[in-house]
Amino acid sequence: MTAVCEDDHSHPRKANQNEKLVIAASSLGTVFEWYDFYLYGLLATYISAQFFSGVNETTAFIFALAAFAAGFAVRPFGALVFGRIGDLVGRKNTFLVTMGIMGLSTFAVGLLPNYDAIGVAAPIILLALRLAQGLALGGEYGGAATYVAEHAPEGKRGLYTSWIQTTATFGLFAALLVVIGFRFALGEAAFAAWGWRLPFLISLLLLAVSMWIRLQLNESPVFQKMKDEGTTSKAPLTEAFGRWGNLRWVIIALFGAVMGQAVVWYAGQFYALFFLEKTLRVDGATANILIAIALALATPFFVFFGWLSDKIGRKPIILGGCALAAVTYFPLFGALTSAANPALAAAQASAPVTISADPAQCAFQFDPVGSNRFDSSSCDIAKAYMARTGISYANVVAPAGAIATVRVGDRRFTAPTPAALPPAARADAIAAFQTELQAGLTAAGYPPRADSAKMNKVAVVAILWALAMLVTMVYGPIAAMLVELFPSRIRYTSMSLPYHVGNGWFGGFLPTTAFAMVAATGNIYYGLWYPVTLAAATVAIGLLFLPETFRRNISQ
Repeated sequence: MTAVCEDDHSHPRKANQNEKLVIAASSLGTVFEWYDFYLYGLLATYISAQFFSGVNETTAFIFALAAFAAGFAVRPFGALVFGRIGDLVGRKNTFLVTMGIMGLSTFAVGLLPNYDAIGVAAPIILLALRLAQGLALGGEYGGAATYVAEHAPEGKRGLYTSWIQTTATFGLFAALLVVIGFRFALGEAAFAAWGWRLPFLISLLLLAVSMWIRLQLNESPVFQKMKDEGTTSKAPLTEAFGRWGNLRWVIIALFGAVMGQAVVWYAGQFYALFFLEKTLRVDGATANILIAIALALATPFFVFFGWLSDKIGRKPIILGGCALAAVTYFPLFGALTSAANPALAAAQASAPVTISADPAQCAFQFDPVGSNRFDSSSCDIAKAYMARTGISYANVVAPAGAIATVRVGDRRFTAPTPAALPPAARADAIAAFQTELQAGLTAAGYPPRADSAKMNKVAVVAILWALAMLVTMVYGPIAAMLVELFPSRIRYTSMSLPYHVGNGWFGGFLPTTAFAMVAATGNIYYGLWYPVTLAAATVAIGLLFLPETFRRNISQ
């Protein structure tokens, strides 16, 4: 070991090149994994139509988001499995395995027959592939972050690991570009029919490139030193989570940093995209392009905030980003509505929609088993149609037994009472009500789609950039902080679990939870309470319990 150290010091140029190779290889391989993982989220609208066509439109989209979230749900279990392996046998070989699982699972989604072809087997197989992806990603991030941090010189861990932090956004950015490219090349009709499969299929090529890059790397010097000295952990799970001294820091890292970071990340990138498409009715191609531009402008700031955290610490930047998010989300998303769909914003102001109904007759507007047609009461008929339009409405409590009415500005529309009607007449009555209500909404100025010509695209990009900047604040320094919190012998295991519980559960379930909250209340902004509340909680917990770590020695 002495000879190696002397050789490294006598060839600083070579060492510098090795550090660059470590960052480039680790980051590029992780970009490809994120690309694979986020393709599903970007194509959720198409996937809901292909694999969940047996249920109503609102439930199908929430189901598609739930299957997206399922990949996040198992990430902590991947963290336990692969984190343990990484602390037992090494960082490098572990994330080669995770990459193989991820790439092959993504490729298989592109080959999977849809619901019309194989029925309920299609969503079940899709879910199984998402679970495999989630397990793999649970082992990937901790390995890459630990590997880079253990190569970084003292005082530059924030800068070095910030390149790993760019990979999630670069992966999303790469997926956006591929999706946009295929949409324009094939046209919307062909892309919706079969072209959506192509971004999944080309992941096999990305897998081959990623594996070749990762094979060029050597083992982490910190792990190699422990292995040579025989000081690696024999039971990393027990040491990491069975002893209060370390478990305490796992819990503090989760609730005092990662929970807030996760909801800010997913609200600022994924929820913003879904909000543009599903709520503001911006066409998918335009929404993707606007998000891609904002991400391109914001991505360098991951590295900036990682570098800054080496100077002033990790804690103030992460908690500052969470605090800003909690304060600004409602005004930012309100401004996004005005900029992206000004006709919708104007209609909401001049002709607000209210539904007056007996709460006892109103079902929750999400059916987990897909069997509720939401046509058994006048309230359900009214709310189900408004949920499909994506238009915000307020609820007014009506007397018991009252028939539901929808007020659009000063016009009132009475929903049919289905119990007194035979099935055929019920369907006709519902169709007539929906036609009349839609005509009223149109007359009040509610647009069926966002008008691209009237959209303030510069303002939309600026708002999306502001949301992405909050992401860079919370995410840029987080890897360095997690690495520094835990001892090297159980670092992979210890840091992976809070990261993936936070990002897999609190973050990954954000789109599903937020849209379910919107469907339940009718308020298009109500789902923002989820990230706002959790970000504010992280600020409070982090201020009280989270230590500053940027001056710690991580070779211990």
